[in-house]
Order: sequence, then structure tokens, then C-alpha cells
Amino acid sequence: MSKAQKSTLLNSEVYYKMSQPLPLNLPTCLFHIPHVYGAVFNIKNKNPFNMEVLVDAWPDYQIVITRPQREEMKDDLDHYTNTYQIFTKAPDKLEEVLARPQVINWDQVFQIQGCQDSLKEAIRKISASKSVRVDYVKTILIMTEMPVEPNDDHVDVMDFQNISLDPSHAGLVNEQWTFGKNDRSLKYIERCLQNFPGFGVLGPEGHLISWIVMEQSCEMRMGYTVPEYRKHGYMKKTSVHLMNYVIQKKVPCYFHVSEHKEEYNQALRDLKFKAASCGWHQWKCSPEKYC
Repeated sequence: MSKAQKSTLLNSEVYYKMSQPLPLNLPTCLFHIPHVYGAVFNIKNKNPFNMEVLVDAWPDYQIVITRPQREEMKDDLDHYTNTYQIFTKAPDKLEEVLARPQVINWDQVFQIQGCQDSLKEAIRKISASKSVRVDYVKTILIMTEMPVEPNDDHVDVMDFQNISLDPSHAGLVNEQWTFGKNDRSLKYIERCLQNFPGFGVLGPEGHLISWIVMEQSCEMRMGYTVPEYRKHGYMKKTSVHLMNYVIQKKVPCYFHVSEHKEEYNQALRDLKFKAASCGWHQWKCSPEKYC
């Protein structure tokens, strides 16, 4: 590739430009590429996870990648931190770029996240050539272009208290997170709650019964309601708290949700969020030596 085509770390001026509404040729279902847009938003706002953005060229880019800075990815087994969010307008060029060790460290366990099924071919070819196992998950991508003022008029719940989460709640969140339940995920959740908002509802005895947490790309994750309190609107109550924050602070957000989590999906539909046709795609890549 020519010098102009090499992956380039964007400077702070470009970060600023990218975090405004993007007048670029993007698929309409992506609303400014939510995973990239959210990461850039947090880079602009103190960058607590020490993220960076790579492009193949600017402003006429074909590939955008957000990732932690190299010094953050010290633990080869920490795929929670070792996460790459990717968008491409040229899937045929992706294999060459992603194979470069200065772009992705294929000797670590890591995740690739994105809104495009077209990423899979490059990931498949590189992983096969490097003896890397890939675990793939597809879920529903939930987003909205213009959050509406939420209300909880139809929430069938008692007057339980809304709260903001803090790192002391990380253990409980970790215990119930499908992708967690280990020491590395606990450390990751603690870091999220130190730097980003989390929202919850306290039950009658003062215990947390429903919650959701924001992570480093402004994705809302880890949503959970204690079984005996499900189907009574507590996740919607939590989501209303979230949306009030998002609107007040002008923070972007999006979700990916399993199609089996009906209460969560219903709460988001009630708040006028819509499922994007492209879906949410996640590849966990594990070198053979760690399998």
C-alpha cells in the first residue's frame, strides 16, 4: 500500500470532526456508525479507556477501526479490554489491513465488534491462516436517531427507587452477565462504572433488582432484572432513567440484545428504539495456544 493508504492514527482535530454529525456516505441503518461514533465521543470526553482511532486514509477513508492504545492491551487473555470496533466500505481490502500486526495483535485473545456481516470473510481467512479459533455471536442491534422524551406512565411497578450505579455494584452485575462471571470481566465492569453511567432500580428491601451499564463505545450492556421481578416493567423503568440521562447530557447510545430477552426488547420498543436490519456482530478470537 502507498503511504497515503496506510492505517493512520487520527489527530485530535479529526476526532473533533468525527464526533459531530457525520456528513459521510454511511449506511442509513448505522446512524453515524454507532460503535465508532460512541468510541470517538468518549475519546473527546477525557478518553478514560485510552482509545484511539485508525483509518486507512482521511478524509476519503474506506476502513475505520477503534481500539485501546497498545499500552492498555497488556493482558493477552483480557478480551474485554482487547476489543476492536470496525466499519468498512471496502470489505475486499479488509483482510490486508486486519492481518497487519500493527493493526491487530493476533497473538492475543481479543474481540472484533461491528454492524456488518461482511467483516466475517476477512476474519475467517486471517484466523484460519494463524490457527486462531473464532467464536461468533449475532444479536439484535437496537438504536434510535432521535431519542424521544421518555415517560413511565405505563410502567406497572411499585414506587421503587431509581439509582445510579457505582463500582460497588460491579460484583452483582458480573455474577449475572452472560459474557462475564470471571475476574477479568469483574475488573472491566468496575472500570466501566468508574468512568461511565450505570442505572438501576432498588427493590423493597433496598437491593438492586434491575440494571444496565454503559461501556467504552457508549453501548448499553449487561442489562438484567432479577427473575421474580420480571414482566413488571422494571427494565423499562431503568431504561427511562437511562434515556433521561442521554437526552440531558447529549450522549449517544445503542444496544445489542439477544432475541430471547423479551422484557429488554419490549422496554426498548416502548421507548421508540428500533432494530437495525444489519444486526450486531461479535467475533471472539483466541490463538491456539490459549484454547
